[in-house]
Amino acid sequence: MMRAADVVIVGAGVLGAAAAWQLSRAGHRVVIFDRGAPGREGSGTTAGNLHVQAVHTRRPGQEVPIDSARFLPLQRAASDRWESVEDDLGASVELRRSGGFTIAETPDQCQELKEKHTWEAAAGIPTEVLDGDAAREALPLLGPTVTAATWCASDGYANPLKVTPAYLAAAAGHGAELVPYAPVREIARRGGTWRVTAGTHTVAAPVVIDVAGPWLGEIAALAGIRLRMTPVAIQMHATVRAPVTMSHLVQHIGEGLSVKQVTAGNLLIGGGWPARALNLAGRSVTSVDSLLGNVALAVRVLPFIRDLRLLRAWAGPLAATPDEMPLIGEVPGEPGFLVAGGTYAFTFAPLWGETLRGLAEGAPPPVEIADLGPDRLMTQTKTHEGRQR
Repeated sequence: MMRAADVVIVGAGVLGAAAAWQLSRAGHRVVIFDRGAPGREGSGTTAGNLHVQAVHTRRPGQEVPIDSARFLPLQRAASDRWESVEDDLGASVELRRSGGFTIAETPDQCQELKEKHTWEAAAGIPTEVLDGDAAREALPLLGPTVTAATWCASDGYANPLKVTPAYLAAAAGHGAELVPYAPVREIARRGGTWRVTAGTHTVAAPVVIDVAGPWLGEIAALAGIRLRMTPVAIQMHATVRAPVTMSHLVQHIGEGLSVKQVTAGNLLIGGGWPARALNLAGRSVTSVDSLLGNVALAVRVLPFIRDLRLLRAWAGPLAATPDEMPLIGEVPGEPGFLVAGGTYAFTFAPLWGETLRGLAEGAPPPVEIADLGPDRLMTQTKTHEGRQR
């Protein structure tokens, strides 16, 4: 039996959860489908960093660099919205504004720090450039290879295993319906209404939001929409629990590295190192080479890590785009079909949730997104004929 809703969201990760909360609290009837357990794919395997200052522009093996100057106004807007997340949701997500250092080890990297500092000032993000000695005075844990750093008091992190459930619980409190373990298998448009079939459920709604992470392109294809997506799998590493040693986030401007000590005491080591292979049908397998490279870099920058035992490593999928820019907007020629995903999805979650609500309601977005729309990734024009799969 077909049911009606105002919005169908495909994907119960952090973006889908944030959008569901925004829409349901505004009075919209929302149904959220997920292929498995909510928040257990990319949203549950991310480091949970809140990137406010600019970060390194390339993951290891990444061919196209991130446009840091373009990202910074978005990071500032997202940072502002994270301030009220716990109050808005009425739940702790272990949000910590611990501040962060982005470090450099070479002359070219030092110059990059100075350049990004200029961009950050223009975006209204306060940062401070320190030489190596001043950086070690501020954070004595830094090793002797560090020659400069930028400090940003707004950097921090939240627990990804708490953020998505908190958004979903708050959305449910406003009437949103979550349907897990229901892979979407058909999307068809009839007149001004989309019909989405997932498992045994069929829901008709004027708006569909595709926030399916690395499966975003596959979901769009069910509606006859071809998007060039380049999903990848990256991995994270965690040490055993240790006494509280490091309260700040540490990142590298020129190489793939992010390190922080979380509430439980573990140190999380990441930076976008690739897993051995992406497996969207199951679990992606970690790479020993990436583990060794990422941990060796962490030990070089933060020598105290050498004394900690590694506890585990895991891989998670990332909904990357060919140009490494975020993806958000309505698909041209497909009224009511919205997409969002790509780089910085966790950091941008509160901002993209608000933006998707505005797009669904026909309101202006809170930030400029014209250059981030799906038109740049479309491979062909599709008519409405023969859409049903």
